Amino acid sequence: MYFICLSVFSVNVFLDQLNLGDCTIRGSLEAFSCKHAGNDRRLSISLEHEILDYLGKSSDSDPPSPVEHLSCRSSRKTLIYLVLTLGHMYPDYDFSAVRAHLFFKEEDMESFKQMVDNYLSEASRLWAARNEGSSLLDSMTKAIDEVIKIRECDIYSYNPDSDGDPFLEKGAIWSVNFFFYNRKLKRVVSFRCCCTRYVHLFLMMKNTV
Repeated sequence: MYFICLSVFSVNVFLDQLNLGDCTIRGSLEAFSCKHAGNDRRLSISLEHEILDYLGKSSDSDPPSPVEHLSCRSSRKTLIYLVLTLGHMYPDYDFSAVRAHLFFKEEDMESFKQMVDNYLSEASRLWAARNEGSSLLDSMTKAIDEVIKIRECDIYSYNPDSDGDPFLEKGAIWSVNFFFYNRKLKRVVSFRCCCTRYVHLFLMMKNTV
């Protein structure tokens, strides 16, 4: 997948290590073309085999499974793009397609707005104070729309358990991951954000020195 430049430099700078006193927010918007690059083709084939192998081991007597719809090739393709995007977002983390699928959820724009209200309300107030009253949400959605046309997108969230969340493994209080996928344009825009207690973040930074 190829990285696409987004006009959100100010947003990403703002959300990079945003100090809220007792905690710190880290977030970013990134855009990717779904064209294969580097090891993507090999990984996509491997993920496809993983999914088909899983489906092949399922039987009619098995209870209903959240991966049943993966028998549809277009659904498998979407999942593979999302997992490849996760791999580019977290290059040091190994994602399983079947396992990751259990934590993907179809969303809509209202869900994204609700997430911003729930998790980024204080950040939004700070953004408005520093940017002449402008809306953080509007700035984000405008940047996303410019590259991927939000109304034509399928929207997903990724909410894994603690074993499948790269952020929580590093001591985050909470983390969110949203994906905007435009099938026609073959592009994905990701938004990731987490909140880390300031003391824990300080220890992490100290250990990396």
